[in-house]
Amino acid sequence: MSPEQDQGSRLLVPGWRRYVLALSLGILSALALPPLYAVPLLWPGLAGLALLNFTARDMRIAAFEGWLFGLGWFGVGLYWIGYAFLVDAEQFAALMPVAVIGISVGMALYMAMASAAVNTLMRRGAGGPMVLVPVFAGCWTLSEWLRGILLTGFPWNPLATVWGLSPEMMQPAAYVGALGVSFLTACVFAAPAVLFVRQSSTLGHMSARQKMMAMAMSLLLPLMWGIGAYRLSAAGLLTRDDVVLRLVQPAIDQKLKWRPDLRQQHVLRQMAMSKRTAGPAVTPTDVIWAETNVPFLIEPGSEVPASLAAAVPKDGHLFFGAPRRDAAGRYFNSMFVIDDDGDVVASFDKFHLVPFGEYVPLRDWLPVEKLVAGRGDFTPGPGPQTIKVEGLPAFSPVICYEIIFSGNVVDSDNRPEWILNITNDAWFGPSSGPYQHLVQAQFRAIEEGLPVVRAANTGISAVIDPFGRVRNQLALEKQGVVDAPLPEAIAQTLSSKLAHLGGFLLAVFAVLSSYTKRINARIHKRD
Repeated sequence: MSPEQDQGSRLLVPGWRRYVLALSLGILSALALPPLYAVPLLWPGLAGLALLNFTARDMRIAAFEGWLFGLGWFGVGLYWIGYAFLVDAEQFAALMPVAVIGISVGMALYMAMASAAVNTLMRRGAGGPMVLVPVFAGCWTLSEWLRGILLTGFPWNPLATVWGLSPEMMQPAAYVGALGVSFLTACVFAAPAVLFVRQSSTLGHMSARQKMMAMAMSLLLPLMWGIGAYRLSAAGLLTRDDVVLRLVQPAIDQKLKWRPDLRQQHVLRQMAMSKRTAGPAVTPTDVIWAETNVPFLIEPGSEVPASLAAAVPKDGHLFFGAPRRDAAGRYFNSMFVIDDDGDVVASFDKFHLVPFGEYVPLRDWLPVEKLVAGRGDFTPGPGPQTIKVEGLPAFSPVICYEIIFSGNVVDSDNRPEWILNITNDAWFGPSSGPYQHLVQAQFRAIEEGLPVVRAANTGISAVIDPFGRVRNQLALEKQGVVDAPLPEAIAQTLSSKLAHLGGFLLAVFAVLSSYTKRINARIHKRD
């Protein structure tokens, strides 16, 4: 073992054992994600990855070990994608392992880049041993940021989502966004790595006192909880007395949804659920159906919206999802709002489409078809919008996984009063996917200071207040309705005012801290 490599660790061994360890740590860490929430496993998981990053012989080895960690992390965290390939098993089942492994391999490249960056910065010894943990956390967070924007973006399961079990731990997102919560979380769980760092030519000498000071970053854990508890202690629950929403969750099996002989039956079931008598103190003013839960194509002059008028409360509205084709022959995944006369008063087209689900990238070269029923690709809509219909506060519609894109769910120039997310998680069965989806909707509520109303075909349908707390919900794969008043919005959050760049800036400053020693040396040299 070279002196450059080992002197950094009492625990790690060279060669293939490091590679097995890296993969195992990724698998272990992923168990902290929803819905298992085995959060303590992040201590060996992230501290172990940090130690691998610090002690790798060179950048290439660090990148490979980071990639192996990412393979375990994403393989466990995204296994649920495979369920979508079983809906039409005859056509797509053979692609299931290819898809799950393929996306894990690709997403792991972001972990590889982060690990290579950590190793490069530390081997230069630019900032000294005291910045080991913030540099690791900063590189992790920047990799999450890149994952959300490159190649259309897929920011699923940021590290912050491990706190979905604790409203208090989620609250710092109001100030630094979910990305900032990821940074703070990485600092906390990577901190123990410094206890195993020994003197080396790359990391420098780290005294016991310095190690204790670095370990003090673990105190961010009670600090985050304290901030959250204080914020929630002052949080009331104000609701609008004039708006009671009914969320309809029909639990339609995705395999049956588009069958020609059953489509009308699916719609009639939802209409009956929409008109079901509520409790004596509850009268729904508006009804919300899930994404594409009207399995008929809406075209110019279509009579489908008018046929649904019976499901609309008097003087209220029905929100529903359906595919749309315009006069030019383009297809859209859309949301419609109709009044009690059956007239369409508003519509919205999904703008962040799912690759291979709603369109095929590089269609001319790839001999595959999209998973969603119907031939041809969907066309993306124009982007976030604020829609106002009579009798309701202005809202921002988002369809399906558009809710996972922090900073891209509302029109920042025309702030709405609530966010409406319709989705169809029936594609993913009783897996962890719907639970992870819900947690990310909770983070959008906290970041924006806006309630999120979520209607899902098979669940989890929920009403989330602007503090990210789930106030009403229907469990996964349960058929039923939720009647709930609409929570009121709160003042615009700091995260929103900063255009959701708080976490990004924290990460950048942390990475730049690795250069403080070099900068100070140059200043002293000039003096």
